[in-house]
Amino acid sequence: MARAGIPVSRLLWVFVAFVAGFAAVLTRLVDLQVVERQALAAESERMRTKFEIVEARRGDITDRNGNLLATTNTVRKVGVDPEALKPEDKSSWHKLAKLIEVPYSELYQKMKPETRKVAGKEKAVRWKTLADNIDERVYREILKLEIDGVYGNRYFKRVYPQGILASHVLGYVNEDDVAVTGVENAMNFYLEGQTGWLETEWDGKRREMAQFRKRQVDSTDGFHVSLTIDMMVQHILELELKHLTGLQPDGATIIVSDPSTGNILGMANWPTYDPNEYNNTVKYPIAYQRNLAITDIYEPGSTFKIVPIGAALSEEVINPAMTFNCSLDRIPYLGRIVSLPDDHGGHDYGTIPVTDIVAYSSNRGAAHVGILLGEERLYSYSRSFGFGEETGFLLGPEREGILHNPRNWDGLTISRLPMGHAIAVTPLQAHFAVSVLANDGVLMKPQILACVQDTEGNIISNYQPKAIRRVISASSARALSQMLVRTVSHEGTAPLAQIPGMEVAGKTGTAQRVLKSGGYSATDVDVSFIGYFPASDPRLVITVVIYNPQMGSRFGGQLAGPSFKRIAEQLIHIFGISSKAPIRGFFALEERK
Repeated sequence: MARAGIPVSRLLWVFVAFVAGFAAVLTRLVDLQVVERQALAAESERMRTKFEIVEARRGDITDRNGNLLATTNTVRKVGVDPEALKPEDKSSWHKLAKLIEVPYSELYQKMKPETRKVAGKEKAVRWKTLADNIDERVYREILKLEIDGVYGNRYFKRVYPQGILASHVLGYVNEDDVAVTGVENAMNFYLEGQTGWLETEWDGKRREMAQFRKRQVDSTDGFHVSLTIDMMVQHILELELKHLTGLQPDGATIIVSDPSTGNILGMANWPTYDPNEYNNTVKYPIAYQRNLAITDIYEPGSTFKIVPIGAALSEEVINPAMTFNCSLDRIPYLGRIVSLPDDHGGHDYGTIPVTDIVAYSSNRGAAHVGILLGEERLYSYSRSFGFGEETGFLLGPEREGILHNPRNWDGLTISRLPMGHAIAVTPLQAHFAVSVLANDGVLMKPQILACVQDTEGNIISNYQPKAIRRVISASSARALSQMLVRTVSHEGTAPLAQIPGMEVAGKTGTAQRVLKSGGYSATDVDVSFIGYFPASDPRLVITVVIYNPQMGSRFGGQLAGPSFKRIAEQLIHIFGISSKAPIRGFFALEERK
């Protein structure tokens, strides 16, 4: 027996246990500090080190007057680390639920600790999303609650303050930050900016320790894009489209531009959508995202008659007083007999001058002029007016339309093309073709961009008007403009487009729809009116196209004409357009360059 009455055997066992425990600790220390040192050091580094992408703020899109059409807001995704929650903070959970607008019962469930299997092992879930799209003001209120484990990650959200306004022009950025359509897509290079990144360290509460920041590359915010669109003009167009829905059409398009520059002041379609809700396909089906002005084609009907008349005037094969017998239903052409189309309502206009052919929109008269031009010249001028090719408009994809080469024409094309059949065009093509007359015979490139600016307001790129080509002589364009003034009169096909005190030039269009089985529908039509004013010194060109209206008249002058008038009367006041402009007359001696 040992001293103090403690058996030696017990002391021995205590000693052995002590040595064994020390040996176990030493073995573990050797394992941690020697065997697993590198792996554990790497894991510790990984846990402390944070590699963070620093998103660039996307640039704004504004109208020509600086009004905001698309911008980027800073928002937070608020979440929780259930393992970091403290019982004493539970009293603030009700306030948190109210701030993030989540039912308390749902919040309570998300606050519960959970585990999940990772590589066969159960690991605690350290992040659960509580709410998205929390703006910075609300997030500051959340921070005041001082709930450990609740925090938010900042990110940018693209928003469109005007809702559906100009949605087909703007396009949108989806939830994956991909610019899908419109200006967003076409100008993405300038708008998106340059992403940055940083490598730093966190503390135990997931806060950055800036003193240990290792590397940092600052982000560069995107440039701002200014458009030629005028928000007030766009608003007027979209209100008018809402009015046209009463006709129960398949769709409608309205375009307004400055003929001298090609600047588009407004472009609107129905149906439309809200780019803030682009993924709400119940409310806004995907088909609503089509920009009908450039993606859909239709037979233009009588608006196309400006092509054969303008070409023949420019080629000097006709003059305004030259007459044609519109009672004839067939005439000889290149050794064969060609049948001529009927005039609307079976009218027999008899022998009439070119000015009446335009005013009455005579199909037979237009066919006479087209036959006089011949196949090659008719086709060549059709191309020169911009048909059968893309306009070069920035916001694709764009349809080039249908204009067959003369070698593929059938026996009727020479008499049907002049009246706007056997051809398919986009509303934008038709709009800029008529704009040729308003711009003294010169075709302009459609322009939607005004400039690009950096974040300091410095101009990076300025977009100037671009003339594509001279199509017809200036004197011919002016002569045809005077004829189109008669169209918008009680003598013509568009008396409902008249504006008191303002000289308006314009052309109606009514075209039966082509059936899939061939031939033309007896009931379905596309109607249009394209006009400009003042006719003697044009400031604005307006196109209204209504696809297959189910209510009201079946003629462009009676449906699209009044729509043109309602829009024009408002724009006259907005732009202060005076009707007192000098009349340029028929054949001017000098052509405006």
